[in-house]
Amino acid sequence: MQKRELGRSGLQVSAIGLGCMGISFGYADMLSKEDGVALIRAAFDRGVTFFDTAEVYGPFENEKVVGEALAPFRDRVLIATKFGFDIDPSTGENRGGMTSRPDRIRQAVEGSLVRLGVESIDLLYQHRVDPSVPIEDVAGAVRDLISQGKVKHFGLSEPGVQTLRRAHAVQPVTAVQNEYSLWWRAPETNGILDACDELGIGFVPYSPLGKGFLTGAMNKDTKVPDGDFRASVPRFQPEAMAKNQAFVDLLRRVASEKQSTPAQIALAWLLAQRPYVVPIPGTTKLHRLEENIGAANVQLSDADLREINEGASQIEPEGDRYAPAQMAMVGREAPEKADA
Repeated sequence: MQKRELGRSGLQVSAIGLGCMGISFGYADMLSKEDGVALIRAAFDRGVTFFDTAEVYGPFENEKVVGEALAPFRDRVLIATKFGFDIDPSTGENRGGMTSRPDRIRQAVEGSLVRLGVESIDLLYQHRVDPSVPIEDVAGAVRDLISQGKVKHFGLSEPGVQTLRRAHAVQPVTAVQNEYSLWWRAPETNGILDACDELGIGFVPYSPLGKGFLTGAMNKDTKVPDGDFRASVPRFQPEAMAKNQAFVDLLRRVASEKQSTPAQIALAWLLAQRPYVVPIPGTTKLHRLEENIGAANVQLSDADLREINEGASQIEPEGDRYAPAQMAMVGREAPEKADA
């Protein structure tokens, strides 16, 4: 698979990574540990070198699966994980809310190192901005962990644009991980992609397939099962899916012209937006994994991109991308640091 550099960091990763969350967290059709390990190793065998997890996925369980799966290839892959949710480090209980106090960051990293079975975390993200901790304190804590060799690169997920700039001034940010897809294009207009352009920061879209919707595998008659977080997402209610089907119809039309699939067009469109964009689609199915990886070989012409953009501009997405509690956590600005 082709490689891409995350911004100007020098960090080279496969053009398409693997979001590992759904293997053991968030969805109804999760895998056993053994099957999760097998899927991750299948991704590596097919050229994927960039794997994404987080402390909160499980909590803890997803990091253990990723660590076991990638142990034989540790020197040939890059593992990203995240801190920031208020998790009891001894019991794994997710107590809700955020915490990015420096002592908690250090504690989270020590736990992730053990679960992943690594000596250093390749890319460490703040999972969501903590509204009570100045980002300078967060970036400073990560800078210290980098100097100690426990972390190699720093990232932020769903930050406000000023928070991103302030963090980067303390410790250079290698990557921003935000939701970005054909049906969620806010990074194009909220200043985040502009800041990445300016500062040389990589951009890692999560949910690049619209949490599965843009694959064409779902429609208004799809019953989202209990235990699947999408059941509470406004964009996945039947009336919203009926209206959002227009995105899938557009992707299908272009896919038929390119002998590919809607998912591959959705991913190829993202890859065409910036040379430093590295999507991390997740899946629990080998055939979907192979389909997603195949998107790296789909070449979209300028005419193709115009067709997609013109078609999408005529579609108004229906429904928020998260339930209200989760929406409140995205795009936040960290508090200012008080003068010493």
